[in-house]
Amino acid sequence: MKKNIIFITLCVIMLTAFTQDKSLFFKDPLKVRYNLPQANAITTVSKSVKPFEVHFTPQVDNLYIGFKEALAFKESRGNYRKVNSLGYLGKYQFGETTLNRIRVYDTRSFLNDSKQQEEAFYALCSLNKWILKRDIKRSVGKKINGIEITESGILAAAHLAGAGNVKKYLRSNGQHNAYDAYGSDVELYMKKFAGYDTSFIKPVKNARL
Repeated sequence: MKKNIIFITLCVIMLTAFTQDKSLFFKDPLKVRYNLPQANAITTVSKSVKPFEVHFTPQVDNLYIGFKEALAFKESRGNYRKVNSLGYLGKYQFGETTLNRIRVYDTRSFLNDSKQQEEAFYALCSLNKWILKRDIKRSVGKKINGIEITESGILAAAHLAGAGNVKKYLRSNGQHNAYDAYGSDVELYMKKFAGYDTSFIKPVKNARL
């Protein structure tokens, strides 16, 4: 019996001395962060001697943040200081005329101000939502050329080509499809940015900074 106790003690000492896996004896709580697509959540699991603690935080993939970041990635790869070959500016690639419409006139300052760019994006979405509110009401849920029309798709297309061209697209049942200089069109944005929840954006007639 005494020999067995000594043998077990030696084994424990050896394992303690040589193991590289801290979680084996739960010395330090280790956290693992990963996505759970089916649960639409991010979970943090604390490995400790106690039962796992699971904390859920909702994903924002289909909310306003997901919408604006997806659009920004398409426009500039999310680069606040990007100026393209046609002079469009910032993370969301604003034209100077569009900026003037929401009372932004100093483009140099604008290019170096990330907060102002975010506010400008929201203001433009608010303005476009007000201009297109009747078309949104009439068209959301319908299909044009096999594409389901959603509010987020309409707002994304308006960012690309202007609210007027989106009206023409919807009212012509897809016959009028405006393109930009790089080949992107209203229909592409209508499809690519469909399905986001943009209810956070409030329609404002005279939206400005």
